[in-house]
Amino acid sequence: MSMLHSRWVPRGRATAGALAVAGVAALTVALTAGPAVASGAHGGAGHGRVAGAVTPARDTPAGFYEGTDSWPITINGSAPYSEPAIGGAYGGYVGMVGNWAYRLGCHGKIAWAPANAAQANTDYTTYHEGIGAGAYWFAGGPGVDPHYNGTTAEAYDFGAEQASWAIGDIAKLTVPYPVVFMDVELPGIAPAVDNGWNTVYTSPCSGKVKSSFVATALDRADFNGFAAYLTTHSSYKMGVYSAPGIWQDIFGTGTDSLIPNTYEWTYTGDTSSLSHVPSGWCLSGEKTCAGFYGGQTSASAYALAWQWSGGGGTFNGFGDFDQIDTNRTP
Repeated sequence: MSMLHSRWVPRGRATAGALAVAGVAALTVALTAGPAVASGAHGGAGHGRVAGAVTPARDTPAGFYEGTDSWPITINGSAPYSEPAIGGAYGGYVGMVGNWAYRLGCHGKIAWAPANAAQANTDYTTYHEGIGAGAYWFAGGPGVDPHYNGTTAEAYDFGAEQASWAIGDIAKLTVPYPVVFMDVELPGIAPAVDNGWNTVYTSPCSGKVKSSFVATALDRADFNGFAAYLTTHSSYKMGVYSAPGIWQDIFGTGTDSLIPNTYEWTYTGDTSSLSHVPSGWCLSGEKTCAGFYGGQTSASAYALAWQWSGGGGTFNGFGDFDQIDTNRTP
């Protein structure tokens, strides 16, 4: 996802109550300030080094693929397509199908690249490479709910409503990947710099703070509502896109923060360099590795993807690059 990550420092907020919802899984991806236009080169029929590539992607171990997300990246050549800049098979694309700000009339942007989605689907359906196209929803927390009243019931309903919007938006597209990611983050983007997870605004688009505190129980109710509606009203599995520090800052460290049996996509740790591509969950030749959250690690069967380069603060000159483990595709 091409998003503007503000890299907020976790405040270590205390858990304000726990909302236990059994058997609900969740996940997502992000929003950026503008499109990153890149020029990639195709490596021919194989998946070797491409012209001008930094390092040929090794796609190791077996089942791991490189992909992109959100804003368009130019992928030249014919199918089967190669990952831009670094080579290797083009293993998938995950795009934003919608976001709370756009839906509520706050002029948010939709980071969906039709060409990249089509290329990913071609590689998946015709050449059996990667995951095809996937979807994420840029989620709003309780604080941007037009009907906010401070109750977990309303927060749950707002999460469910967002899931219904996401299902409707996905129905207009070709999205074979079975997990939908709920993008849970603190983007630093107006009108609500924290997407309403830690702050209540006077109205969704006002940017004016009504309260600087949101209980973790309300945040978790929003999350649970999205997950429950998605999994009971579609065939998609629930996933979440976030990072360890951001997750803790929103959900704390107590019961509300724990998401066992929940599919995850992380963007920690990331890099602006394309010189060391991932091998498994670590950059080759370096100590930088993917960090998951909510009580899970990279060893979990629910650790699906890693946005290892791109986004705010780690711009690499091309766009967002992701590592995807197809062995764990549900």
